[in-house]
Amino acid sequence: MPGAPRSADDVAALGFGADYNPEQWPREVWDEDVALMREAGVTVVSLAIFSWARLQPAPGEWDFGWLDEAMDLLHANGIGVDLATATASPPPWLTRLHPEVLPVTRTGETLWPGARQQWRPTSPVFRRYALELVEAMAGRYADHPALVAWHVNNELGCHNVWDYSDDAAAAFRTWLSERYGSLDALNAAWGTAFWSQRYGDWEEILPPRLAAAHPNPTQQLDFKRFSSDALRDHLRAERAVLRRHAPTVPVTTNFMVMAHTTGMDYAAWAGDVDFVSNDHYVHPGPQGPDELSFSANLTSGIAGGEPWFLMEHSTSAVNWQPVNRPKRAGELARDSLTHVAHGADAVCYFQWRQSAAGAEKYHSAMVPHAGADSDVFRAVVDLGRTLGRLAPVVGARREHARAAILFDWDSWWASELDSHPSDRLRYHREALDWYSAFLALGVRVDVVPAASDLAGYDVVVAPVLHVVPADLAARLAAWVADGGHLVTTYFSGIVDEHDHAWLGGYPGAFRDLLGVRVQEMAPLLDDEAPRLDDGRTVGLWADPVDVVAGGVEVLSAYADGEQAGRPAVTRHAVGHGSATYVGTRLGAAGPDGVAATLRTVLDGAGVRSELPDRARGAVELTVRTRGAATFWFLVNRTDAPVDVDLAGEGVRAEALVGEVADGVVALSARGVAVLRVAH
Repeated sequence: MPGAPRSADDVAALGFGADYNPEQWPREVWDEDVALMREAGVTVVSLAIFSWARLQPAPGEWDFGWLDEAMDLLHANGIGVDLATATASPPPWLTRLHPEVLPVTRTGETLWPGARQQWRPTSPVFRRYALELVEAMAGRYADHPALVAWHVNNELGCHNVWDYSDDAAAAFRTWLSERYGSLDALNAAWGTAFWSQRYGDWEEILPPRLAAAHPNPTQQLDFKRFSSDALRDHLRAERAVLRRHAPTVPVTTNFMVMAHTTGMDYAAWAGDVDFVSNDHYVHPGPQGPDELSFSANLTSGIAGGEPWFLMEHSTSAVNWQPVNRPKRAGELARDSLTHVAHGADAVCYFQWRQSAAGAEKYHSAMVPHAGADSDVFRAVVDLGRTLGRLAPVVGARREHARAAILFDWDSWWASELDSHPSDRLRYHREALDWYSAFLALGVRVDVVPAASDLAGYDVVVAPVLHVVPADLAARLAAWVADGGHLVTTYFSGIVDEHDHAWLGGYPGAFRDLLGVRVQEMAPLLDDEAPRLDDGRTVGLWADPVDVVAGGVEVLSAYADGEQAGRPAVTRHAVGHGSATYVGTRLGAAGPDGVAATLRTVLDGAGVRSELPDRARGAVELTVRTRGAATFWFLVNRTDAPVDVDLAGEGVRAEALVGEVADGVVALSARGVAVLRVAH
């Protein structure tokens, strides 16, 4: 992957760089750029991401001279190129000639040119022009010595994942035909006996456009699956061209594993790239750093624990949030190294030089508007030196934790559909609350796709695992019987893969495993905040739980409200393991509300923190291993200094980043230490 040695004489190093857009600047700026890149320790840049209009100014007309020069200049300065196919945004001439490539919203509005990603993922016309460009790029640069990877498109689906056009309708029908095989099977899966929706011809089927009432929920869920697959198909089409021209050059595309990106099932996409890449941007708020860690952790889970590439994040402020605050001292390095802790072997930014014009001119960069004489650029240079000291970490896998959080895109999509018990439920927020609780207890946890192998995990938390096919329910039950300790929550186990309710009472597919039954779900109003018998305040949901099996222990009960005296949290001993049900949102008053229940489960499973007592909650520990080498990343989650006394834990360590004195690691506010550890 980029950042790895490009010849036998190179020294393995973490990749470091950014999106580079030389076409935005006069030629004389380019020489300053590469000089500053060398000063910062840049090893790789992504090039030509939004360059289609420059590369092909008109149909059949090509201008590669500037890109040839940029590629040669970068190579001469020892900087590798992750070369984009430039298909992310079509040029104005294409959409003028072919307005039929423009996306259409669910209300029938056209998304016009003037921004970016103004194309339909299912448009055969767009596909033809895009692959023509990819052919030209691949044919010209396949053997260029600067080329270290191909970058397909850019942030596929960021702005155009949901297209309801006639092209999308035709492709949706084809996808459905392949999925179900017959209209009878589709009608059964969609429950079309309800509201007189039975289809007698494939041509009658449409995407879930604006309707008089709530569209069919299984139609909505399938459209989300289809939309993710349509983008994946585009990825595969471009990849096929690139591999034909350059079979040994790795192909990637930048995922967007973060809280607000819901449309792409990246676990399904992982097999279509040679290495996983991700873009991540921090959202302000108390859980911002936790969400960054969560997303990096999930990216590692998607990559199967293998190293991956942080393609984009920000040096400081972004431009697209309601209030765009700059990062505080230490956050540039902490954010970057948290990604490295979770498996990133490259750290890159959007972008190298901050734009003087355009919609992202207020988005920070490695070289800001203030130039090289700035705190941001000095922090960039310092980070480059830090990454240089982490060469021994290159290629290391994330070490398997004893606990995991399951993350499931079907459940994310289905649990937040309309006409549900509550429109306040947020799948990602619930998962993040449990992750924050692990951090608060100082216990390492992996975030993994729901289809992952659970062997080696002692505790698995499956928050709002709403969509549970029979085989997943059976797999989890067998894992519990074999000694695993499962935690799941309200609105879990409710429907099968067709979004049909499991009958017999909630939580449906998990009812026997959990030993509880809920006759009717009980979401809460915004001003309802019942307390548990230990004083914790909960919210959003308060299932009226009945214990229906022997061996069920009530861990917490409601102290007041409509469910006063009834169980809120239960644990069922099953085989050699246990299954815990949480019938309310413990994190309603903050993620610390989850920690008490999680601690009970972890204690029962014998899973404990590897950190000394005083560091738990203040410090995040992440571990990477390569062969016999073990690397500990200690990330200070707080704004105050923290000392981590490893000597008392019997841990011997050599510092790659930071310092160890008499077995104590002194972390500055928002500081990071990286240690080579021997137990």
